[in-house]
Amino acid sequence: MSTEQSRDDAVDIADTAARVLARVRTAVVGMDEPLTLALATILAGGHVLFEDVPGLGKTLAARSLAAALGLDFRRLQCTPDMLPGDVTGSFVYAPDTGDFRFRPGPIFTGLLLADEINRTTPKTQSAMLEAMAERQVTVEGRRYALPDPFHVIATSNPIEYEGTYALPEAQLDRFMVRLSVGYPEPENEAGIVQERIRRQQEHAEVDAVIGTAELRAIQAAVERIHVEDDLIRYAVHLTRATRTAPNVAVGASPRGSQALILLARALAAIEGRGFVRPDDVKRIAVPVLAHRLTLTPQAWAQGVDPVSVVAGVVGATPVPPTVADAGTIRA
Repeated sequence: MSTEQSRDDAVDIADTAARVLARVRTAVVGMDEPLTLALATILAGGHVLFEDVPGLGKTLAARSLAAALGLDFRRLQCTPDMLPGDVTGSFVYAPDTGDFRFRPGPIFTGLLLADEINRTTPKTQSAMLEAMAERQVTVEGRRYALPDPFHVIATSNPIEYEGTYALPEAQLDRFMVRLSVGYPEPENEAGIVQERIRRQQEHAEVDAVIGTAELRAIQAAVERIHVEDDLIRYAVHLTRATRTAPNVAVGASPRGSQALILLARALAAIEGRGFVRPDDVKRIAVPVLAHRLTLTPQAWAQGVDPVSVVAGVVGATPVPPTVADAGTIRA
């Protein structure tokens, strides 16, 4: 593959991404960085976990992204009494034929919003694992392929513990990134109120910018973005450093290394570059790696935050000299 092809792909992706983000921002105010990273995650073929307090527009962001990308959208409101069949679907009796037919669940869609995923039981949470990893579900021994593309955006409320179930490490590892929206700045919060008044209704309409066929083509083009071997080793060093960092019981898995490079390529393409820079990896290190760490009990007792652990790892890991100032792709 030529470097010229990578550049051409990146220019096309950057133009499309700019139009998608502009369309989403007509409904979502003051979430530029989370929206960019969420879009990059989808372009990289991954899933997103939004973990933040209620009322910050996470559901609106997910719905608006799905609409702008031309994806079918379904929202699954997670509750403690939800069963795995409520997610994947189940066999139901058909009186006209006297047999059982499979009725697909809400997971058969382009973008599934699993709202407050930590409110449902681990058994139901695990029903999504196969779907997130293999784009299929197995019900009573039969496999059913999910639509292509298929992505999950889940939300989690970190401030409530009663009636919630913490996501297991295996489930967290399936999310390419964990994002935090944070409270908006005063001017952005005023903009949210003004936008609500302007549209004169609760629901925000967002028109499609592209369709699923074009999204699949963009995802394929992201796979052609160039990455230097030394930059791959740099990402691996970051991931491995989390395994020996103080206060960490279990560090990030090799899936974390893959996620760093996959997301960095998508981010580079969104910015119109056919190659990845070290700053791309640094920018996404916390969203990609922090949720994959298991801290020691002593660290939790002392209030140590996984975000600070990853930030410390990034600060202590030198960038390879050959890519420290990469401004062009070397032949």
